[in-house]
Amino acid sequence: MSLRLPAAERRSQILHVALHEFASHGYHGTSMNDVADSAGVTKPVLYQHFASKRALYLALIDEVAAGMLEAIGKATHNARDGRSQTEGGIVAYFEWVANHRDEFVLLFGSGARRDEEFATAVRKVERNVAEAIAPLIDAGLDPQHQRRLAYALVGMSEGVSRHLVMNGDDFNPREVGAQLANLAWAGLRGVQP
Repeated sequence: MSLRLPAAERRSQILHVALHEFASHGYHGTSMNDVADSAGVTKPVLYQHFASKRALYLALIDEVAAGMLEAIGKATHNARDGRSQTEGGIVAYFEWVANHRDEFVLLFGSGARRDEEFATAVRKVERNVAEAIAPLIDAGLDPQHQRRLAYALVGMSEGVSRHLVMNGDDFNPREVGAQLANLAWAGLRGVQP
């Protein structure tokens, strides 16, 4: 049994442990007993923080998504032009993937999309990322066109990262991000309003 921690620290510890368990074994392959044992707490303590396994998983999706969006936002915030924003955002995303593989697997590779409630939560993440990227596409386009292109960039980046992570490839996130940013920028430069 672990030491008594303040509630916020205990919650954070449980989320950290649960992230690893869910990423390693999937939602259905992980029990609340597994999470409690790994966290060194009793099930009643676990249930003080999360009403159910489903609530725990949804909380993880929200927390992971917030971290990913924060990383991308920091990278693009002070960019001097559209190309810098494009490259900064894509490189930041791949750095996040490289340094947070469990988080990536939880969002995009753990079978979460087979459950409608989880799939809805992941679609919300994708929508939030696309909505954050769309205004950065400064090509004289109407907002709907910007959003479509933002979804295309999200899908392209997710597809490449899924391939890299699921194959267990080691990769240089700056190199991969720069490669995709070059492709994206070349494509965005050719977009007509």
